[in-house]
Amino acid sequence: MGYSFEVLVSEVDESFDNSIDVYKVAPLLARRKAKHLMKNLQEKALLICCDTVVIFENEILGKPKDKKEAFATISRLSGNKHEVMSAICLVHGNQISEFQETTEIIFNELKSNEIQYYIDEMKPFDKAGSYGIQEWIGLIAVKEIKGSYTNVIGLPTQRLHKELQKLNLPSNLV
Repeated sequence: MGYSFEVLVSEVDESFDNSIDVYKVAPLLARRKAKHLMKNLQEKALLICCDTVVIFENEILGKPKDKKEAFATISRLSGNKHEVMSAICLVHGNQISEFQETTEIIFNELKSNEIQYYIDEMKPFDKAGSYGIQEWIGLIAVKEIKGSYTNVIGLPTQRLHKELQKLNLPSNLV
């Protein structure tokens, strides 16, 4: 997007109470990351924290532990609709703002050998929902997408740009 930035890793606990509404999990985790990182922030810095979850049948599909779990997850998504929700928490000085973006995805029916090929070749063990839309599976599986493509990748850049403009930040920050 043309911004200079530094990546900060937040080593926060990303577990959550399973009784919480699935649409409140990403905002909770984004705020938790921001709270952890903002104490080390320079006075005029802008902090952007994001968390992205995949929601299917009112359940959050996290990162798979192994090939078996990745296969089961993608098999569930095959031929079905799911949502990808990102929550962003922006911190600048005393200003904190939050927003969410949700994208609906419909997958084509996938054959077992297609799912296995993707898992073997792309090893999607670091991806919520066991897939990356920007990878091979996105090219063959996505039948329909309603909403932001970059949200599904993990950061809704179009929306982020609009939200940053609302903050009236110094020009060296945006």
